[in-house]
Amino acid sequence: MTNPATLLQALEKIAETAPLEETVRHLSQQFSGLNIVFSSSLSLEDQAITHIIATHRLPVRIFTLDTGRHFSETYRTLEATRERYGIQPEVFFPDFAAVERLMTEKGAYSFYSSIENRKECCRIRKVEPLHRALKGAHLWLTGIRRAHSPERSDLPMAELDEANSVVKYHPLLEWDDARLRAFIDENNIPYNRLQDKGFLSIGCEPCTRAVKPGESMRSGRWWWENADKKECGLHVHAPAAARGSSH
Repeated sequence: MTNPATLLQALEKIAETAPLEETVRHLSQQFSGLNIVFSSSLSLEDQAITHIIATHRLPVRIFTLDTGRHFSETYRTLEATRERYGIQPEVFFPDFAAVERLMTEKGAYSFYSSIENRKECCRIRKVEPLHRALKGAHLWLTGIRRAHSPERSDLPMAELDEANSVVKYHPLLEWDDARLRAFIDENNIPYNRLQDKGFLSIGCEPCTRAVKPGESMRSGRWWWENADKKECGLHVHAPAAARGSSH
């Protein structure tokens, strides 16, 4: 059985300098039976990582969460990705009984009325399916970047996700917008065309709007809420002080 603490230590030693493909291959050789997964929201970051995984044929299982409320452009991006790389990302849906109950009791737009209701919807449609998708995984690759928000500015490249008992690795953490876009363009990677219309962080259709000039990348998500912390619960990070001096 792969020990999370041991895996985290090994990842910390190489992740800062080695590219994603070398890191994955090194860890796969070092840890027998290592179960690596990648959660894709089909964002620019995630499309870049999918390209690396597919072109280098890395031993990584790709999955995505279908909340049932995505933009049509998001589904088109998924299909374009399947066709381009010949891969079949796993798709995880929310528990139908929980969605039926939510829709019956609170309607289709309860998330606009309170933060509690919005987090409840996120929990049902995203967090619970994520727990199922991560079951048995040892290493979870994400497309998180520091540029996304102030809350992500001090993250380490590798961290332990205690809620899911898995080590998280953010291979594009240091990439800025220019580098990411150049990589997408140079490799002709399919991407969500809403990105060209000001939708810089794309989630569910009712909870996402285009970003206005001068606004932060994630200001288009849950725009009716306080701007301090806009997270859905998929990524829970330990405070910097709790991560230890090694980070």
